[in-house]
Order: sequence, then structure tokens, then C-alpha cells
Amino acid sequence: MRKITNEELGRPTPEEFARSRKMAVRVVLDNVRSAQNVGAFFRTGDAFAVECIELCGITAVPPSREIHKTALGADQTVSWGHWESTAACVEALHGEGYRVLAVEQVEGAVMLDDFAPESDAKYALVFGNEVDGVDQQVVDLCDGALEIPQAGTKHSINVAVSGGVVLWQFFCQIYAKRYLCRAENPKN
Repeated sequence: MRKITNEELGRPTPEEFARSRKMAVRVVLDNVRSAQNVGAFFRTGDAFAVECIELCGITAVPPSREIHKTALGADQTVSWGHWESTAACVEALHGEGYRVLAVEQVEGAVMLDDFAPESDAKYALVFGNEVDGVDQQVVDLCDGALEIPQAGTKHSINVAVSGGVVLWQFFCQIYAKRYLCRAENPKN
């Protein structure tokens, strides 16, 4: 087995990525304290072609050395916006037709592995603060919630890791089926 070189991977340039089709998903970060977690979201958002990352409240914004450290340049390829409050962001996303889901352990949450996103819907996924999670006021504004099934004693996953888990699930169910499979088999 031989490792594939960066050149062989056929990665798009930043300009090509900017023009490429994106998954109809926006990430909303509700007062995420760690700039490194924010950077990890940028890197994951780049990998899974999210439309945009909405940085709310105290969440750090680019340019930031700490964000750049973990984003590895994705802070320059993924679109982002900043909001003074997460509630204002959620209300604006509703106005744009997004179905807003909190990624949180709440009554009535749907387990991620049981969730089937609608192929023609636009989604906004709200990820919360490292200590307090998604603020209750924001949860109240959401259309629903997703919970990541867990077997351990902590019942908690780092916010950036949970972003990777949830975005991978959406990528597999929406983007890969809709765009990657069609590119390989245009009859689909």
C-alpha cells in the first residue's frame, strides 16, 4: 500500500471550491468558546462542502491565529457570517426557508441514526457552547433537535467532534447521493 500524494488527490483550488456546488447545510455556532473548535468546524465544513458557517455571540471570527491553526486554510475557503446573537441568526435562517435543528440532548430529540433528511430541504444545524450546549432560548426557536447516540459514561462529545459526526451523516445522506453519485452515473 502506498500513500497518495496531495497532487494525486485532485483537490480543487480555492477558486474552484468557491464555485463548486455546496451541501444545503449551514452550521450555526452558538457561543463556542474555543477558537480551535471554530477552526475545526471550518476544516470540517470545507471537507463536507457546507454552504456557510454562522458564528454567533462570543464565537471567534477570522482572521484569527487560533482559528487558522486548526482550520489549515479552510477559514479562507468556507463562507462565514457573524451575528451578535444566535437567536437573530436562527430567525433570519427561518426567513430564508431553512429547517433549523439543534444538535443537543433535549426532550423529543431524534437520534442521528434515525434521522432522514429531506433531499430538497435546506438545513441549519446549531452546535452549542462547550459547557452549556445550545442555549435554551435558541432551542426554543429550533424546528427540532438531533442527538448523537452514545454508549459511554460522559454523555458528551467535544463540539467540533460532534460537528464532524453530524456533518458526515448529512454529507452521506444528502450531498454524496445527490451530487457525487450523479457525477459518476449521470442517469441517476
